[in-house]
Amino acid sequence: MTVDQPLRLGSGGRRAAAAVQFLRECQSHDLVVRWIPATDDPLFTGPAHEVSAIAGLLRHLPAPGPLPGEPPELAVWRDRHAYGQLHHRRGPDFVTVMDRREPSAAARFTIDDPDLLATFRTVQVPTAVAGLSALGREAVGLLAAERLAWVTGGWVVALPPRIRRWPVPCTDI
Repeated sequence: MTVDQPLRLGSGGRRAAAAVQFLRECQSHDLVVRWIPATDDPLFTGPAHEVSAIAGLLRHLPAPGPLPGEPPELAVWRDRHAYGQLHHRRGPDFVTVMDRREPSAAARFTIDDPDLLATFRTVQVPTAVAGLSALGREAVGLLAAERLAWVTGGWVVALPPRIRRWPVPCTDI
């Protein structure tokens, strides 16, 4: 699948959160997506440490295509991207998240607190942070601190795709 228009992840707000949701859902279905960032996207034209941080956060999503004069972090994103690096599985009253975006700091989370779980489910779609309850905003803070949600321009979206196809070998999960 090829996205015809450049994605502006650095524009912030609902549009950027929706772009991440789209890429997350494509990753969930293991779809090959070809997309490019806008050439003036502040997310990819900013200081190297900011670009590196965002590329590391989103590394589990389909990587952007090459740009002339792109920061080297985008090439690293393409090289290190693999299906299943970050994903979640749903249980009856819990969600299990596996995060292997950074191999030296792999983590497994079980979200079973009812309020945190409800917020995780809510932010599967882009959600205005201001529209959440105080408890929901606190839960978003916890999810963002663990790099399981992305807050941008007052909007939040969950990052882990729901895994629908087991990577081989499945014992690695």
